[in-house]
Amino acid sequence: MKLDAKIPSGALATKWGAHKSNIRLVSPANKRSIDIVVVGTGLAGSSAAASLAEMGYRVKAFCFQDSPRRAHSIAAQGGINAAKNYQNDGDSVHRLFYDTIKGGDYRSREANVYRLAEVSANIIDQCVAQGVPFARDYGGLLDNRSFGGVQVSRTFYAKGQTGQQLLLGAYSALNRQISKGNVKLYNRHEMMDVVVEDGKTKGIIARNLVTGEIERHGAHAVLLCTGGYGNVFFLSTNAMGSNGSAAWKAHRRGALFANPCFTQIHPTCIPQSGEYQSKLTLMSESLRNDGRIWVPKDKKDAEAIREGRLKPTDLPEEKRDYYLERRYPAFGNLVPRDVASRAAKERCDEGYGVNATGQAVFLDFGSAIERYGRTEANQLGIENPSKEKVIELGEKVVAAKYGNLFDMYNKIKDTNPYKSPMMIYPAVHYTMGGIWVDYNLMTSVKGLYALGEANFSDHGANRLGASALMQGLADGYFVAPYTVGDYLADEIRSGNIDTNSPAFEQAEKEVVERIDALINNNGTKTVDYFHKALGKIMWDKCGMARNAEGLKEAIKQIQELRAEFWKEVKVPGRKDMYNPELDKAGRVADFLELGELMCLDALTREESCGGHFREEFQTEDGEALRDDENFAFVSCWKYNGEPAKAELIKEELTFENVELKTRSYK
Repeated sequence: MKLDAKIPSGALATKWGAHKSNIRLVSPANKRSIDIVVVGTGLAGSSAAASLAEMGYRVKAFCFQDSPRRAHSIAAQGGINAAKNYQNDGDSVHRLFYDTIKGGDYRSREANVYRLAEVSANIIDQCVAQGVPFARDYGGLLDNRSFGGVQVSRTFYAKGQTGQQLLLGAYSALNRQISKGNVKLYNRHEMMDVVVEDGKTKGIIARNLVTGEIERHGAHAVLLCTGGYGNVFFLSTNAMGSNGSAAWKAHRRGALFANPCFTQIHPTCIPQSGEYQSKLTLMSESLRNDGRIWVPKDKKDAEAIREGRLKPTDLPEEKRDYYLERRYPAFGNLVPRDVASRAAKERCDEGYGVNATGQAVFLDFGSAIERYGRTEANQLGIENPSKEKVIELGEKVVAAKYGNLFDMYNKIKDTNPYKSPMMIYPAVHYTMGGIWVDYNLMTSVKGLYALGEANFSDHGANRLGASALMQGLADGYFVAPYTVGDYLADEIRSGNIDTNSPAFEQAEKEVVERIDALINNNGTKTVDYFHKALGKIMWDKCGMARNAEGLKEAIKQIQELRAEFWKEVKVPGRKDMYNPELDKAGRVADFLELGELMCLDALTREESCGGHFREEFQTEDGEALRDDENFAFVSCWKYNGEPAKAELIKEELTFENVELKTRSYK
């Protein structure tokens, strides 16, 4: 199988513009006879559905939650990147492009990344027009802050609620089209399979999660906007409902899965507190703008803090190790997420961890509060302010920038982060891997597209902070609405899709048989038992660090666990009713296959890059050691009946505009 990424010819800066000018179109009259299914209604799905409906297509949008407002996009906190150079600090489209390529450790396509940077400015204008309440500076202009892996301020934000505010903007656009009858929204519906006939996507099989009814929905094109698969690890920052099933179903129907082992560990999460915890909570990367990360220099002090004999605020500056500032002076606390995560793990593994389990470091705002307080005192004309007054003024500034995040931490940990440092530790957050797509965002199955985190296209081996919202909205508002028409130009004569065809009948039959197998299985163990067991295998052997021996063990253990799942899983209730355990069982069954492919991909990629850190391949000072001669490619996996039989197909990466070199943030 030969891959064609359909990357346009010409100079990098003109590819997208020229491509849009030459792409095939569907006339307004013909759009009214074209059906498009959009699966998922987060940022990518809501924006795509609204845009396509506005253009005149007949759109069906599927949402497994009770409302699109529940999409996990709302959990994004810190901001969205755009190359508008509001801060006049040297930012540009090319710099955003370069930072993204470098941040992804040179494992992404130049053309896709440049397009993302190019349309980023349009996203901000679109969202402002929708009424998104971005933060503004004293003069009323949109404000910016920095994120990891960059040396400019290009991140637009709405306090610590950026994802929620952006989603409300996209949701309002979607609602407008629903009210006009251009979009039909299917709440509480889950896509169970993609229907493919003669190599073309013809629609989906969906399940009404309230009644259990199985439904057939025909479409000339299907857009998967279903997010990532981080919950394969069980404990992650993802919502409990987030899953990889739609992507995995597409993979089983012929869509290649790209770079599945590229998962991102976020360095700024609230540490795990116990064995019975169901998810982890993210503390925004924006906190690293002003928060300083440290551990004690002396292991005895770390031990005293762990045992409660010493308060972190009692440890003087000279006894603190601000290890990111020490190791990476050029970027300090704003190194990329993979670098910051591994550094925290290294300190904790060496015995410097600061919570009861030894798996935490401090994120301290003491210096920022004092700095902001003195600035405020100067502006207020207060000479020789007391320390108490400085802290009072500084806390108000910090509260204005990060208040809801501080409140969230206080509620979860019962510790006031204004008075004592937060404790953080890395956790699974985002998946850079996903369904393989070409430049038009079409998968290897004709008529099947993947947008946002569901595809692999823009972030390489590590995503820079504040770029997920950027990609989701870029794909939904400014890419797919153009590129989908190129395919649909050939479909205007096909008429309504026949949902009584053999392909639909066979797909529905397979869905029903799988549901029956789960609901009728006379097992003894819960779905969560298997999910937790899988998560432990994945975290221990395919998490922040991997090695060949561990990955081989993980593959064998996952195969055994999957066999046990189908023998021993117990799903209570009935299939013709609201049954969250049945829904969860199907998703965990898919994770048990996807997890094995992730380990196989990690075993095959014999290098370290970005979030994929193979212990055998590292520099003398513990940094990732790439092998550009042998692994400068996208790993694309073709399904052949089971994960162990997957076929590796390579998309070679070419770099004509950036120099391949060792990534350094020192």
